[in-house]
Amino acid sequence: MSLEILHQSFWSRSALGKAIELHSCLRPSQRPILFIGGVHGDEPEGVKLAEQFLIWLQKNNKSDFHSWILIPCLNPDGFHNQDRVNGRGVDLNRNFPSPDWTSKIKAPRYNPGPHPASEPEVQSLCRLVESSQPQVIIHFHSWKACVVYTGITGKTWAEKIAGNSGYSVREDIGYPTPGSLGQYAWLKFKIPVVCVEEEEKSDLEKIWPRFAKGLEKVLTRDQGSSQ
Repeated sequence: MSLEILHQSFWSRSALGKAIELHSCLRPSQRPILFIGGVHGDEPEGVKLAEQFLIWLQKNNKSDFHSWILIPCLNPDGFHNQDRVNGRGVDLNRNFPSPDWTSKIKAPRYNPGPHPASEPEVQSLCRLVESSQPQVIIHFHSWKACVVYTGITGKTWAEKIAGNSGYSVREDIGYPTPGSLGQYAWLKFKIPVVCVEEEEKSDLEKIWPRFAKGLEKVLTRDQGSSQ
């Protein structure tokens, strides 16, 4: 029998006022796993994976799962416009208040914003991370097929997710990402972050089957685990 899932249809709002949804199943004294889709609005593969994951959870949420939180689409402005950035032209994954945040704009699509955490989407997510202190943060993207982790303790989580996909596990994406979610969570809180990178322009119907077993493995607590 599936456990009850809390749905907040207006957990937060985007820069242009669009609703951001949040789903969760929390247990007392247990740090959750935080899943996020749609950080970049032009990566529908990540949103699709999050949505299919939610549908599966609604049918299969078990008592031996870790507590979890799922945000299907953090950037509804960008998703609506099929654009990487949010409604104010800011790359949310360069706007986090990490120690390495920089105002340097590598290219318009990487605009970090006027200052760290200037965007409401990032502000809300930072509050959530600070209050819930997740065991690990897993966010869904698309670029080249790989699973990237930030923080040495993220390697085990990344390997579980990648297990049945055939995708490589990497310690970094190959270039600096100042102000990213990974840099923020790991450098400030030592929370590992895993970035699932699906191949761009993948068949959306094939994404969930590729990661279903790995995500179930991530959620399932080891026998005797108190976390």
